[in-house]
Amino acid sequence: MNNQLDGLINQLQQVLLGKPQAIKLALACILARGNLLIEDLPGMGKTSLAHAIAASLGLSYQRIQFTSDMLPADILGVTLFDKQDSQFVFHPGPIFHQMVLADEINRASPKTQSALLEAMAERQVTLDGKTHRLPSPFFVIATQNPSEQSGTFMLPESQLDRFMMRISLGYPDNHSEMLMLKSMNSHIAPSTLAQCLSPTELVALQQRVEQVSASDALLRYLLALVHASRQDSQVTGLSPRASKALLQAAKAWAVLENRDYILPEDLQAVFVAVSQHRLRSHSDGQGDTWCQHILTQVNPIR
Repeated sequence: MNNQLDGLINQLQQVLLGKPQAIKLALACILARGNLLIEDLPGMGKTSLAHAIAASLGLSYQRIQFTSDMLPADILGVTLFDKQDSQFVFHPGPIFHQMVLADEINRASPKTQSALLEAMAERQVTLDGKTHRLPSPFFVIATQNPSEQSGTFMLPESQLDRFMMRISLGYPDNHSEMLMLKSMNSHIAPSTLAQCLSPTELVALQQRVEQVSASDALLRYLLALVHASRQDSQVTGLSPRASKALLQAAKAWAVLENRDYILPEDLQAVFVAVSQHRLRSHSDGQGDTWCQHILTQVNPIR
């Protein structure tokens, strides 16, 4: 299975040049059954990465372009009366796919954004008193533009907390951008990518993540990181849900490293991506800065 994971990572690196860390974090999030938020400027490859992951995993995929006039029904679906059968019939919305790309999620109103909450947390949708299960596996990859750009709405804390990780792709290095410019006429379309894993194999890997062990010393280190985030009155500390997300993400990172146990390095690798959007500074909001500070202040417990 790890040969297939290596092939998957290598294939994604052909689509998104020079971003191996971001690719591994995205895959770790998926293996941990989490939802992923990618925040960056337009044109950085956010949508390309999401589409390439769906194609490489053989998942049913739907891209939803969020706009300011979008309504929750545009995402979840609607129940309409069928005159011929004299009954109400539910028409599923685009959320009913294994992988959903919520593109530019912060361009929609908070009311529309909140339509994703139940789906992301419980893998189901409740409409008109009826609960509809979503397909398995299911996860959301959302992209958002920086909040200082025009036409955007801040994601509320309750929505941010539903994302296991938030990552940023950033500008490519000179070498990667040179390769991109040279190969502009041979762009790799996601539809042409080989399927590296099946949905069934993905579920098996997610179950494998659940079996990864964590020593008591490792758990004490995790708790020390979490408790350190709660000591400063200028920061909204990490919640118990964040603690669980950290553990799951570290387990997934260990699987990507072909191990069935967690090392402190696994926690350190995922800590910023899991924590930065949950750590809110009342003065400047720089969650990543606080994460780096915590990592330098808290030593692994042996």
